[in-house]
Amino acid sequence: MADHLTHLDEHGSAHMVDVGAKAVTHREATAEAVIRMKPETLAMIVEGRAPKGDVFAVARIAGIQAAKRTADLIPLCHPLPITKVAVELEPGDAEVRIIATCATDGKTGIEMEALTAAATAALALYDMCKAVDRGMEIASVRLLEKSGGASGTWRRDDRPRTTLKED
Repeated sequence: MADHLTHLDEHGSAHMVDVGAKAVTHREATAEAVIRMKPETLAMIVEGRAPKGDVFAVARIAGIQAAKRTADLIPLCHPLPITKVAVELEPGDAEVRIIATCATDGKTGIEMEALTAAATAALALYDMCKAVDRGMEIASVRLLEKSGGASGTWRRDDRPRTTLKED
């Protein structure tokens, strides 16, 4: 793990990191977003009664599209050859947990794509339901785990293991 901010040069100016000398490895990252809402809003979504249509389908597609466009949204991200994007939506108690997993075979990590997918899926869910519940809240967006690259596997301590394999 770097002991300095890699997107700053020796003068403190922002720059895109040169990954040309790094080895290509399989890299995978999983992130989550949580969106809280009224229980009746969640029931409307789960029962398929949302006025705009299938909320989960739209949120899933939005997350996938966002992962593919991350380098266009985050200024210093490298465009990556994404090999997998999976976005799952798990209804809970007056909330939906969105889990996004992205993979690549590349020279730099795919954490930003997973985070962008989870956040955008939450935003799409908000957009689909805002007419009935403007008080919805995107409560958290966070990296859960990542594997691959020189830094190896990292897993958030407060969560169970997902499908990532050990290096």
